[in-house]
Amino acid sequence: MVPDIAVVDLLGLLAYGELTAFERLATDARMAPTLVDKIALASMAAAEFAHFETVRAHLLRIGVDPEEAMGPFVSPLTNFHNLTAPADWLESLVKVYVGDNIVADFYREIASVLAPDACALVLDVLADTGHAAFAVERVRAAIQANPTVAGRLALWARRLMGEALTQAQRVAVDRDALTGLLAGIGDLQALAEMFERITRAHTARMDSLGLSA
Repeated sequence: MVPDIAVVDLLGLLAYGELTAFERLATDARMAPTLVDKIALASMAAAEFAHFETVRAHLLRIGVDPEEAMGPFVSPLTNFHNLTAPADWLESLVKVYVGDNIVADFYREIASVLAPDACALVLDVLADTGHAAFAVERVRAAIQANPTVAGRLALWARRLMGEALTQAQRVAVDRDALTGLLAGIGDLQALAEMFERITRAHTARMDSLGLSA
């Protein structure tokens, strides 16, 4: 059976996203202010790599070369991360919690039109690895200690929102198979409702951090 091109594209995108998440968390651990924080990020990085291995194994099972599946997404995802490189520890936490989750929400929406087994795989890989509670606790504590950082972090989060959605849409449009998955979500009204759900989730995460959306 020939693998569905759209599924291969989405899994290739997801696999490379998880691989870069591992790399970024391992790098961000070097900015951690305490050993406890460093260990926490290292643990999260390991969880992201395990997710990458899960997707890679699935691609191999369906007869797809993981490197070929990931190849089309190396440049756009690298460009996104270069444009949103955090300047410090707090910005790295906001990127993990806000930026990565915006993209994950977009992937979950697309996965909703996949076959049940493929959808379950995507949702499993996108499950929280402890990022949320860790980031919220650290960012809120930093704001409480120094309220002036809130404005800077709020601006950073808004930038992440814009860049993440722009990049996600661009990648989907550039790949015909992914465009087909978006079309499967429904008409323009359905797509508008999808982006509204993503925006509401972003606002809720900003509230959790104690930042204005």
